[in-house]
Amino acid sequence: MRVYRNDKLRALDVEFSAPRAGDAGYDLYAVEGCRIAPGQRALLETGLHLEIPAGYVGLVKDRSSVAAAGLHTIAGVIDSAYRGELKILLVNLAEEVFQVSAGQKIAQLLVLPVSNAALEFVDSLDDLSGTERGAGGFGSTGE
Repeated sequence: MRVYRNDKLRALDVEFSAPRAGDAGYDLYAVEGCRIAPGQRALLETGLHLEIPAGYVGLVKDRSSVAAAGLHTIAGVIDSAYRGELKILLVNLAEEVFQVSAGQKIAQLLVLPVSNAALEFVDSLDDLSGTERGAGGFGSTGE
């Protein structure tokens, strides 16, 4: 995968690097500071443009330290055909303002293989196969 840093990220002297051994995600940094009020969303620039290979997808996920403070990522699927700047949509679920600083780690990127298996659309549920779980949803497999 090729990763390009724009001028804003280069100016911060932040190095985008492979995860350490045993870590799954690449750290993503904010290139500008901002304040996110409780209940508000903010779209933060990372200064990165990616060439995710065909057959893979980028998934933007929370960093545990940021999530513990109430900031969570939303809308985090990066398609392999996308070439624009990677931006992170965050929501503040805490009761206090969250201050993001330029150069702060705000999320992480996972790059995973994706299968786009052909879908066959069927208009009737009569032939839907059964499983032990069945239609059990939230909390149905235990606590």
